[in-house]
Amino acid sequence: MTPSTFSPSQYLAPLHTAFTTHQNHQDAVLMKKYLKDLFPFYGIKAPKRKEVFKAFIKEQGLPDKRHLAAVAQQLWEYDQREYQHFALEILRKFQKKWEENDVKWLESLVIQKSWWDTVDMLATNMIASYFKLFPDKIKPITTRWIDDSNMWLNRTAILFQLKYKDQTDVPLLLAFIEKHKDSKEFFHQKAIGWALREYSKLDADMVIAFVQSTDLAPLSKREALKWIKK
Repeated sequence: MTPSTFSPSQYLAPLHTAFTTHQNHQDAVLMKKYLKDLFPFYGIKAPKRKEVFKAFIKEQGLPDKRHLAAVAQQLWEYDQREYQHFALEILRKFQKKWEENDVKWLESLVIQKSWWDTVDMLATNMIASYFKLFPDKIKPITTRWIDDSNMWLNRTAILFQLKYKDQTDVPLLLAFIEKHKDSKEFFHQKAIGWALREYSKLDADMVIAFVQSTDLAPLSKREALKWIKK
């Protein structure tokens, strides 16, 4: 298939066959229930899905970078959740190759078919690596996200530094936590606790002091101090 005639649906056609071949109706019911009945599944567990991914890439190859957004969007439009998980596996292969405008369509994936299983991977891997490449974009973009009415963009703004370790912009993280510390939303509270817990591995005293001086939700406090209390 030449670049000028590239078709995402044609490129992905062998994937439909592979997923259909390996579908498990019993597991599909359980997996759908696990994600609150929000998405249908083929019932393909992670180990088998990884096998399918390796076989597909060996046969089809990765898409050209210029077609990556179209392939990801096509996978996002398919019903079964395995397609979105498959998209994430492909995106992981391009984490060192982001271009400046890629954040626009990465953001669009965050707000489509949103749930923790896709949003958290996008935030802590794809978007995290994008901001490593384009640090000047961090404040203007994440400041917009933290103030957005979409809670998944808020969560992404809080979590994108999760693996940054000593490169974490702590004032930015704490400012973002302050924005949503009074939220009753589970996914805000959990993200706040998770981000603090991860940073506590570098500076436990700072996290303890922040938790003690800030009126956080009980869930956020428990999560923040979980590693320290071990």
